[in-house]
Amino acid sequence: GLGVRAQSSRNNGCAPIIIQGPWKGGRVSIECPTSQYLSALLIAAPLAPAGVITEIDVPLLNEKPYVEMTLAYLNAQNVRYEAAADRSYLKIWGGAAYKPMGGTVPGDFSSAAFPACAAAISAGKVTLLGLDPEDTQGDKALFNYLASMGCQVEWKKQGNDWTLTVAAPARLQGQILDLNATPDALPAMAATACFATGTTRLINVPNARIKETDRIAVMACELARMGASITELPDGLVIEGGRGLSGTEVQGHDDHRVVMALAIAGLACQGTTSVDTAEAAAVTYPGFLELLGADMIQ
Repeated sequence: GLGVRAQSSRNNGCAPIIIQGPWKGGRVSIECPTSQYLSALLIAAPLAPAGVITEIDVPLLNEKPYVEMTLAYLNAQNVRYEAAADRSYLKIWGGAAYKPMGGTVPGDFSSAAFPACAAAISAGKVTLLGLDPEDTQGDKALFNYLASMGCQVEWKKQGNDWTLTVAAPARLQGQILDLNATPDALPAMAATACFATGTTRLINVPNARIKETDRIAVMACELARMGASITELPDGLVIEGGRGLSGTEVQGHDDHRVVMALAIAGLACQGTTSVDTAEAAAVTYPGFLELLGADMIQ
């Protein structure tokens, strides 16, 4: 290990956690089904005492774009590190001190996914503000997914700001989409795929099972309640689109992305859709349900 001790204060493996240093460095190997494990180490390791070196072997890394975002932050802080091109090995020197810095925080592509997908499934058009096409966020790829399904996706620069417009096609087309780098896109893309012609396969995303919920299982269950032809895979979903969905009572599982995905599916359903724990949407997108402009009762 790296010399740090962590123990559950209740001895049940859960928080509160008592953490004791010092960070002594060394070499460790960690599999990262979610990038958060590696990002946490990368942020902490530079704060070790000067002269302490931390080496990390990463035999499995999902969600790589988020690690790139973490490394970009370390670059901005002039942290000394070395990294293999595929990020399977990293070496970080201690003795750093993080300093305040200025900058603009761009909009969140994973949240922008939901109004974009709402437009795609409701034959609509939406213009999104505050996003940056040069940002390194992994979920920017969702707009490539929508384009591959037939949506018109257009960036325009107005002064120093960008707008992103997504317009639905006459008919969405099913696709095979590898979501390994973008697991947060699975709920929105699963809902969207229900309204596409043909088969959509959302694959190589086992990391979606270890989010706020097992999103693969949850989306398969709730969309099936609405009439979707959907099959659960160990690492994704297969959706036979074009059948249409029917409004019914579904569970949001207190998961913000599940709630928003089911809400946008409800826009194109026959009948009324009721989603419980809808307040969870405020975790990342306060006001989202109101922004949809749908006829809703909360």
